[in-house]
Amino acid sequence: MVCCGAKKYIKMFFKAVGTEELDAFYPIRPESVANVPKTRFRPRAGKTLSERRWHAAFSGDGHLDMAKVLRRIQRGGIHPSIKGVVWEFLLGCFDPESSFDDRNQLRQERRERYDTWKTECQNIVPVIGSGKFITTPIITHDGQPIEVEGVPVISSIPEKKATQWMLLLHQIGMYGVPFHAQLIQISLTYVDSRGLDVVRTDPSLAFYESETNQAKLWDILAVYSWMDNDIGYMQGMNDICSPMVILFENEADAFWCFERAMRRLRDNFRSDTTSIGVQSQLVTLSQVIKTVDPKLHQHLEELDGGEYLFAFRMLMVLFRREFSFIDSLYLWEVMWAMEYNPHIFLSYETGDSSSDTNTALTSDQKVLKQCGKFERMNMQNGWSDKNGALSVFLIAGVLETKNKQILKEAKGIDDVVSIMGDIVGNLDAKRACENALRIQNKYLKKAKKQ
Repeated sequence: MVCCGAKKYIKMFFKAVGTEELDAFYPIRPESVANVPKTRFRPRAGKTLSERRWHAAFSGDGHLDMAKVLRRIQRGGIHPSIKGVVWEFLLGCFDPESSFDDRNQLRQERRERYDTWKTECQNIVPVIGSGKFITTPIITHDGQPIEVEGVPVISSIPEKKATQWMLLLHQIGMYGVPFHAQLIQISLTYVDSRGLDVVRTDPSLAFYESETNQAKLWDILAVYSWMDNDIGYMQGMNDICSPMVILFENEADAFWCFERAMRRLRDNFRSDTTSIGVQSQLVTLSQVIKTVDPKLHQHLEELDGGEYLFAFRMLMVLFRREFSFIDSLYLWEVMWAMEYNPHIFLSYETGDSSSDTNTALTSDQKVLKQCGKFERMNMQNGWSDKNGALSVFLIAGVLETKNKQILKEAKGIDDVVSIMGDIVGNLDAKRACENALRIQNKYLKKAKKQ
């Protein structure tokens, strides 16, 4: 029997060890310690998915008990030592039903595919893969090469695709590609006027003191913008990619993890002459608040905030500015675990994201158990809004907790922005996700009655 005093000491001991572990995995620059949000996440014995629990979830030939893994992640996140390899399953890089040999073969094929794309890019811009990166234009808008010190002169531009891609490269490195002109004010107010770029990505982390690591991030974003020329590059994508660069030593593995994350998010970055994709999620957020808290929605509309543009940044970069680096990783993995659908790998590999397969899964209780809490509730209720990600409900949950303050104090949209800004460093990731599930349940019940 352990006395209360001993239990308290053990708890303090594990908390201290957890803090030291996190500091070792993601060291902060000494001069930045005072300026970063407080980290709340700590690995918790019996709740956090540990390396031992992770390995125990595999069968002899490599099949993964995903249901067991999801339960553990939803309770306490993932230990930093295995975070990257677990993310690969959460994001649909690999099928839990595959074997060790299957995954090794697929990983090798993907690495070769990435190397091929990177070589294509290097043949056009030799700086890629050199450990350096570009921060000034290397080509004019009419396709004429610009001589830049330290950058080999480009004698000819082979095709229009290459021209458009080359115009992006310095923007990835230094300034970032701004959102559409009509949304510039939004991006400055609600995203970040600094510009979300390689040079200023996670500046508090010691990892990015190295130009080589910055160049690795730039290389991946450059290759992605070459491969997905429909989206190219926009501000915020580096914030999504940065954790993958840190978690994976192999650049190709980091790329594919980022590519799968972008499968979920790329529509947010899709823009045309009148709009940007994330506005679709803002519309869903508006519908959710109007349903679960009509009084708050009406007040926001009266303040000219009915389009919920103050939530723009949160959705674009998945709360990277609202949490410390460590807590944002914790939030992401809990969200991805709650959103997990066992069909994710197959849908990405085949390009079939139709709801027919998901509907068929609802009758299979064994498969339902392999879904995350959020996805399971959606499937059981027949709700399949592609813009209704858990992040939307998470923001709805935050708004509800700020309900009284917004109704009482907000006299204009700037007041709403200020009130929402107070959550930086003060939001518990797990509680926020649990609150999002509560809002989801409330919304689905009310929506059925309408």
